[in-house]
Amino acid sequence: MSPRTAVVERRTNESEVRVALNLDGTGESKITTGVGFYDHMLTSLAKHSLIDLEISTIGDVEIDAHHSVEDTAIVLGQAFAKAVGNKAGIRRFGDATVPLDEALAQAVVDLAGRPYVVCSGEPAGQAYAQLGGDGVAYSGSLTQHVFESFATNAGITLHLRLLAGRDPHHIVEAQFKALARALRAAVELDPRIAGVVPSTKGSL
Repeated sequence: MSPRTAVVERRTNESEVRVALNLDGTGESKITTGVGFYDHMLTSLAKHSLIDLEISTIGDVEIDAHHSVEDTAIVLGQAFAKAVGNKAGIRRFGDATVPLDEALAQAVVDLAGRPYVVCSGEPAGQAYAQLGGDGVAYSGSLTQHVFESFATNAGITLHLRLLAGRDPHHIVEAQFKALARALRAAVELDPRIAGVVPSTKGSL
C-alpha cells in the first residue's frame, strides 16, 4: 500500500500555512497557528483521528484570529484530499458521538467528494464566546467556519450536531473530537474491499 501522506503549502497576503499529514499515523502532532485554543483543538483532532499532523501557520493575528484559522482549515482540507487519493479500499462513511462533561456532539461524514456541511444545535451565545488564554482569542463563531473550510476543500459531506452543551470550551472540544472519530472510521481500510472504490459509480 502506498503511503497515504501529503504536504501542502499555501501563501497569501494574510497567511503562510504548511500542513504535513499522515492518515495512517498514531495521532502525533506538532501544531503552531498563533492561536493557542485552535492549536489545542487541532491537537485533539490529530490524537483522536490517529492522523499525524504537522501544521505551521504564520498569519496576521495582530488583526484577529480569523485569517489564520480559516486558512489553516483550507490547507488541512487540501492535504486530507491529497492523502486519501482515489479512496480505494476505505470505509468511506464515519459516524461518532462524543461527550465532554455536559456537552455531547455527533459528527457524520461521507468521503464522497461532494462537499456539503450542515452544523446545528449550538446555543445562540456560542458564536460570541471568546476562548483562549492570554494570546489571540478564538471566537466561538469560528468553529463552523473551520468545518466548512475543511470539508469543502477535503471533498467531505459533514453533518455536525451539538446534542447538548453549556460550557463554550466543552462544546467546541466535543465537536472537534466527534469529527476526529468520524474521520478515523471513514479513512480506515476495509480488507473486504481491498483496492475497490466504495461506490456503485466506481469512483469518488
